[in-house]
Amino acid sequence: MATAKACVLVEPNRLETWDVPIFDPEPGGALVRVIAGGVCGSDVHITSGEAGVMPFPIILGHEGVGRVEKLGAGVSTDYAGEPVRVGDLVYWAPIALCHRCHSCTVLEETPCENSQFFEHAEKPNWGSYADFAWLPNGLAFFRVPDHADVNAVLALGCALPTVLRGFDRCGPVRVGETVVVQGAGPVGLAAVLVAAQMGASQIVAIDVHASRLEAARALGATATVSLKDSAEERRRQVYDICGPHGPNMVVEAAGVLQAFPEGVNLTGIHGRYVILGLWGAIGEQPVSPRDMTTKNLTVAGASFPKPKHYHGALHLAVRCQDKVPLGALVTHRFGIADAARALDATAAGQVIKAVIDPEIS
Repeated sequence: MATAKACVLVEPNRLETWDVPIFDPEPGGALVRVIAGGVCGSDVHITSGEAGVMPFPIILGHEGVGRVEKLGAGVSTDYAGEPVRVGDLVYWAPIALCHRCHSCTVLEETPCENSQFFEHAEKPNWGSYADFAWLPNGLAFFRVPDHADVNAVLALGCALPTVLRGFDRCGPVRVGETVVVQGAGPVGLAAVLVAAQMGASQIVAIDVHASRLEAARALGATATVSLKDSAEERRRQVYDICGPHGPNMVVEAAGVLQAFPEGVNLTGIHGRYVILGLWGAIGEQPVSPRDMTTKNLTVAGASFPKPKHYHGALHLAVRCQDKVPLGALVTHRFGIADAARALDATAAGQVIKAVIDPEIS
């Protein structure tokens, strides 16, 4: 059987480059040659073990764009009904849904109870830190428009679907509202982009890295606040910008536990607080329930976007690619064998967005 390269996480903090089998697609599935795989902050948490025990060994990567090599029996369209052929570029959601469980059918929610996020590295696999991705039946993929900039699509990888999912759960940004975004990594930048496109009047991005704050302004942030300031000073600046009643919405996109109590404190009266970045940070933080009660807060978490959010993110990115510098957010490219460097650079905030490019040796 033919083999190809893949980055395999054998155990926490142990990455290896393996030759793994290339499998033909199953009926209803597809085999794609990976063009690029996005490096996500969740990958950092998974690699370090902070996100819990994984079914090792696994191929990393849940953001990807690839070129169709083979289509499984019965496949002539993508999951939105668009015709798809060998040679087309596709972008996929990383969870195969069964459509035969309580979550899928009754709740109409993800994740699916009968699907899995990772497969054993030597089995058919959809991880994107690899030469090929095997997309099983039920794992939604969407044809990338011919005029799309692949960098623009991957710049906000799974971050943009996550933000769309979060706004679905906690209410969209209404025209004229004020929004604060904690963290200006990909999730935070996606929140800035969506808030700007929805018509927010003020969008405040908070981060420690000047390069990320600059990127936030390029995507629509009207103001930035540095984490180098004290929490009290940050709150003062936010309320000076948003007004005495505080922001209508705060988006947690920092991925650090200390952001949660600060986000509750920042959210204005009758406001909404959306938790998006804390998927991989396991732990607890003290918070006063009374603060949420007296301010009449809505607090909602969100993860595991639905296929519709991936479809929406793809087309939003393509629509915005010539209006804002989305493609320029991809600042670093690494080969499969250098995935550890990509993860380290992402963890250190040295990149805006890194991708794994299988063409780099």
